[in-house]
Amino acid sequence: MSPPPAKWKGKCHNITCNNKIIGARYYNSEGLYPTTEFKSPRDAIGHGTHTSSTAAGREVDGASFLGLAKGTATGGVPNARIAVYKVCWDMLGCSNADILAAFDDAIADGVDILSMSLGSDDPQPFFDDALAIGAFHAMKHGVLSSASAGNSGPSPATASNLAPWMLTVAASSMDRKFISQVVLGNGEIYPGIAVNSFKLNGTSFPLVWAGDVANYSGGNGLLNAKNCLPGSLNSNKIAGKIVLCNSVLGDYTGVVMANGLGAIVSFPIPFLIDIALSYPLPATQVKTGDGDAILEYIRTTENPIGTILVGETWKDIMAPYVASFSSRGPNRLNPEILKPDITAPGLDILAAWSPVASPSGSPFDTRKVKFNVISGTSMSCPHASAVAAYVKALHPNWSPAAIKSAIMTTDIGSICVLANVMDPRKNDDHEFAYGAGHVNPLAATNPGLVYNASEADYIHFLCKQGYNTSTLKQITGESNASCDGIVPGRAWDLNYPTFGVAVEDGQSVNATFTRTVTNVASANSTYRVTVQMPSSVNVEVHPKELSFSTVGEKKTFTVKVSGPKMVEQPIQSGTIVWKDGVHVVRSPLIVYTITPNSMTTSPFRPTERIGFGANSNNWNMHF
Repeated sequence: MSPPPAKWKGKCHNITCNNKIIGARYYNSEGLYPTTEFKSPRDAIGHGTHTSSTAAGREVDGASFLGLAKGTATGGVPNARIAVYKVCWDMLGCSNADILAAFDDAIADGVDILSMSLGSDDPQPFFDDALAIGAFHAMKHGVLSSASAGNSGPSPATASNLAPWMLTVAASSMDRKFISQVVLGNGEIYPGIAVNSFKLNGTSFPLVWAGDVANYSGGNGLLNAKNCLPGSLNSNKIAGKIVLCNSVLGDYTGVVMANGLGAIVSFPIPFLIDIALSYPLPATQVKTGDGDAILEYIRTTENPIGTILVGETWKDIMAPYVASFSSRGPNRLNPEILKPDITAPGLDILAAWSPVASPSGSPFDTRKVKFNVISGTSMSCPHASAVAAYVKALHPNWSPAAIKSAIMTTDIGSICVLANVMDPRKNDDHEFAYGAGHVNPLAATNPGLVYNASEADYIHFLCKQGYNTSTLKQITGESNASCDGIVPGRAWDLNYPTFGVAVEDGQSVNATFTRTVTNVASANSTYRVTVQMPSSVNVEVHPKELSFSTVGEKKTFTVKVSGPKMVEQPIQSGTIVWKDGVHVVRSPLIVYTITPNSMTTSPFRPTERIGFGANSNNWNMHF
């Protein structure tokens, strides 16, 4: 690659950079360094390597995880440069001070897009949210921040990184899944999900249920044993055997510590079966019903035997669907701002890996790999970040809001003329799971119209949400920022690419939105609106036609949503679509009910908004 661009001012700390990795800094304000870590930007756990290569890794032929998923791997924008800002540390998390310092440096260095695969499980008011504050400052300097939605799904109202000036990314599947089958001595075969590179060559071994081989002398009982926790199993009874475990998640080092040969994992929580995990021994995850059948075979057979086949890749015809772990809406801080914004691939993602990091996370796993398969919204975030970089490269003068709008209004469904690939029949949470839909890199470069927003628009939004001049300054960092003359109210006039109506139980539906779109395509074009909405909700758009004569011209329209009183209703999903015969500009419109008195205009009481909120100085990587 050629030398870095002239505008670049970044530095490399304790590491030698090149024309691909042009910046590498690390931050540790507390001065605490775990023994597992490097006192440098180097990656000791694999997370940063994986996310960076997903966003902008160069093309690599023959990439695989020890032979699995072999092929040509490439990042979203392989010709983009990478600058790394290490703010998270193994076992310690990520501190606010380090996050804000990294934002300051990244902005000053001259980055174009910020990809943030981290977040808090406890959304805070924006003035207490380091990522929201840093992303606001980045937005002021023309830099879009793309962030993970979190891994607390499928529970509702768990999404994090909720600021409207951030692109919040959910995780969805690809049409590839990793299968490792269990073959019993009676000939029965059960498909399991795992990234299993261990070869038993079809040889059968004795099977035992973990609950029958507890390490009682070590103070363990049935509960610890059946979960295969470290130290919970009797090594005299499982050495050289395959163990059936009943657990939610783990690396099953307990089986390794007791000299077990392999593990069959039967999840008691059915929705977690979509995650293919890597283990430090031959292992696979089976459905609960299949696990029950295997247990029955063990208990009714004098000498039960079985084997675990090496992993293989199968085509997943159900894709794309939102991963079970991906955090859901509604937005706990601002119910009328739909979050997450978008979804992107985040399930079973193959990308580069640090050679010093265990691929399974287990200290007993001595394998060294250049690529690994992991899942999380940490993995989906860099996919969306790459799309943003792609759009930015073609439209360098577009604002962060314009880039975000282009990504959100041109999902895969736009290709199929409103046949949204994010099928609500596969996603019970609908837009609360996938936001505006699935990313579409090519369409995002030519959206037709964009919903733009400036720093002033976001300040007005914050004031409407109840922020005062003092709290506003904590976000903007500007002494002249003020909410004088702005009356707190609903967020319906923020120029956002989606429309959300939160209705308190027992109240009628009554909302009016004002939106302005900017023409970024043909000089002479006319867009006509199409509305789809359940018959119980009435939607009126005025005007129904927008005509443009120049590129950059703006047009304003209103959307009035009305309907009868609602109580305990599921989400009502619809769309507002502008079409000119070439472009399809699609925005979701959702109406949903919330408990009475859960709306407030005070940012100081997030627990009163949607019933959740806490302050924390520590953040976690989302994977």
